[in-house]
Amino acid sequence: MTSLSAVIVRPDPDAGLSESERAAVDRKLVRRLDLVLLPWLCFLYLLAFLDRTNIGNAKIDNMTNDIIMSNLGYSAALMIFFVAYSAFEPVANVLLKRMRPSIFLPLIMVGWGGCMTAMGLVKNWSGLMAARFFLGVFESGLFPGVNYFISCWYRRDEFALRAALFFSFAALAGSFGGLLAAAISTMDGIGGFAGWRWIFILEGALTIVVAIASFWMVQDFPDTAEFLSEADQERVLRRLDRDKQSSAHHENFKMLYVWQALKDTKTYLAMVVYMGPMMPLYSLSLFLPTIISNLSFTDPSQIIKNQLLSVPPYAVAALVTIVVSVFSDRHRKRGIYNMGLACVGISGFILLVASSNPIVQYLGAFFGAVGIYASIPLTIAWVANNTEGSYKRGIVLGLVIGWGNLNGLVSCNLWFGAPRFLAGHITVIAYMALFLGGGSYILCRYLYFQNLDRKQGLLDHRLTGLTKAEIGDLGDANPEFLYTL
Repeated sequence: MTSLSAVIVRPDPDAGLSESERAAVDRKLVRRLDLVLLPWLCFLYLLAFLDRTNIGNAKIDNMTNDIIMSNLGYSAALMIFFVAYSAFEPVANVLLKRMRPSIFLPLIMVGWGGCMTAMGLVKNWSGLMAARFFLGVFESGLFPGVNYFISCWYRRDEFALRAALFFSFAALAGSFGGLLAAAISTMDGIGGFAGWRWIFILEGALTIVVAIASFWMVQDFPDTAEFLSEADQERVLRRLDRDKQSSAHHENFKMLYVWQALKDTKTYLAMVVYMGPMMPLYSLSLFLPTIISNLSFTDPSQIIKNQLLSVPPYAVAALVTIVVSVFSDRHRKRGIYNMGLACVGISGFILLVASSNPIVQYLGAFFGAVGIYASIPLTIAWVANNTEGSYKRGIVLGLVIGWGNLNGLVSCNLWFGAPRFLAGHITVIAYMALFLGGGSYILCRYLYFQNLDRKQGLLDHRLTGLTKAEIGDLGDANPEFLYTL
């Protein structure tokens, strides 16, 4: 790990400027980073989430009847994705760091675009299972990889908003997926393919086209970014150094960083926090179209109307996700916002359990979507903010996100007993309660007492007798590093 005090080697490009002039230069630099880095990454995640969840839209467009698949077989097809996705996530960030983002991300996109197209051509359940497994393998690198990548460019108090902008495209994918599926399903019979096959074929082909463009559109890390001048590269690195981050600098891989990640109590507390909203997320994404199709005010035969009704909850969730993250960054707090969002999500699913009125249930879907979607980028930001060191942060994010996604397995087997789906809703409430009390509150208190010890100098003995390089290797164990609550 690079020593925080030893990373600045080039002259200060803003030497001689006043504080107000430095602030103006900094604002201009951040705006440029936002415009160059974020739009394309957001678009990639929209495609990824669209590709992993469009099977829910295909299901209500007669996919299960066409390839003779039972409800159990459908659940297995959902589960196999999460097995592969979770298994490969912990190593994805190591590969991204070693291969460079501009190579790694486009390559995995080509892979998952091919898998998506293959899903539109399968003849039986076995073919679908194989395609879903490899879809999970290739998609596993995007979400942890991009969040890690963003954390290497922005200060800790800027990260939540950028993570929220990126993740809000998952919510937009939910609404966009419904709109797109509604349009594509009208192609039923063209070329001898059913409408649900065209959903997979066209979305997979689009992903491959975007992947090819990504070899030129995706940037690398600040110290080698070609779109920045040397002066701007130095400005980015210096603003991260002042934020007690060295993650953007070059770092050679050591097994030490793996052990640091595995031995850190925060890693496991963060895994508990992140699993809380993740099972509900996939429940909502995979089964909201089915839930809506069973509402009594909707004619199940009118597929297009069913698809369109899933749009508003996702659109509202995307907006709230961004607004909450702005305030979270401004106040430099994560845990308290997570706890508030957990309460919103729980209230939504209580409405779904307590009432059979379709309007009340639809309102519950809004509250549920807001509580779930807005909490996920905050949690990712919380983990990234509190993990210092390039490889350690990448490994921890992979472990946390991988474990969270593994809980998607639970969501695949709960949605029975239509139209109420009580077992699924009650399980979601239990997960959100875990997110509230068992995860966010406990982690917040743990970090509070850790900071208290550091401020009182109780951990200063860790620095005794260490060289600058060894102090750098401490990462967030350095007593000068204060955690974000």
